[in-house]
Amino acid sequence: MTTNTTSVKLPPKLKAHVAALARKSGRSAHSFIVEAVERHAEREERLRRFVQEALAADADIERTGEVYRAEDVHTWLERLAKGQKTSRPKPWQR
Repeated sequence: MTTNTTSVKLPPKLKAHVAALARKSGRSAHSFIVEAVERHAEREERLRRFVQEALAADADIERTGEVYRAEDVHTWLERLAKGQKTSRPKPWQR
């Protein structure tokens, strides 16, 4: 794997905190920071996908007018979680 160097200037308190946590976990500050950046990047990607899916669902509601009662959805999910056979809730037009 080819790597490039990027410098990050951390405030002294944060730098000390990272160093202490890395030391306690038996890792280097570098690996601690790389893992933190990776996790944050993945979180941002998941958040962006979530927002895109929500916007698409909202557009679908606007297009079809179909919505579901929360109570019906919760009952359906509870039955699925218990392994019971169940049919999807029926949508209603708003």
